[in-house]
Amino acid sequence: MSHPSPNHGDRRGQRVELIVLHYTGMADGASARDRLCDPEAEVSAHWLVHEDGRAEALVPEDRRAWHAGAGSWQGRDDVNSRSIGIEIINPGDRPFPMAQMDALVDLVRAIAARHGLGPAAVIGHSDMAPDRKCDPGPRFDWARLARQGLALAAGEGADRPLAESLDAIGYPPADPEMRLAAFRLRFRPWGRGPESPADRQAAASVAAFAEKAAAES
Repeated sequence: MSHPSPNHGDRRGQRVELIVLHYTGMADGASARDRLCDPEAEVSAHWLVHEDGRAEALVPEDRRAWHAGAGSWQGRDDVNSRSIGIEIINPGDRPFPMAQMDALVDLVRAIAARHGLGPAAVIGHSDMAPDRKCDPGPRFDWARLARQGLALAAGEGADRPLAESLDAIGYPPADPEMRLAAFRLRFRPWGRGPESPADRQAAASVAAFAEKAAAES
């Protein structure tokens, strides 16, 4: 590791079940790396992906990096102990360069293969913490990962109650509007206004995939 971070710990007996994607929200890569490697900041990630496609390992994958914070997924908290965290250099207000997305696809595929993870295991920070996080944001190309079989995509399902579908997907308890906003951020970034049949149908389609993956695991 060229820039190892000291900010990590024991996985507390948990195995890797998730890959959590973040954007750094900082002006440049050097600033992001400095913060992720600063012991006083007490934050870190396993991987840092630069705009030019370089992927830096900051924390060994068998260790617990400090990237997720408070939140939960599929009814379980302490996401740090159960996940690999990937920070993608982006201030949050611009598209992700092609070289960066190419590198991320390769990295997610390799991590998923190492830990036996399917597409339902790849989530955004905003998914597991809808009341406080919005990364990797509306400009992130989730469709690219989905086309590669590395993330779930929304289709058109039954008009099932939205809360029921979001529970099945894995979203934690939160204000209903925050949960809808988090779902849209990931699966329907063009969605606006009150909950609609299109939201319910899209969420039902994702829930069906998530439930199938859970049954097969």
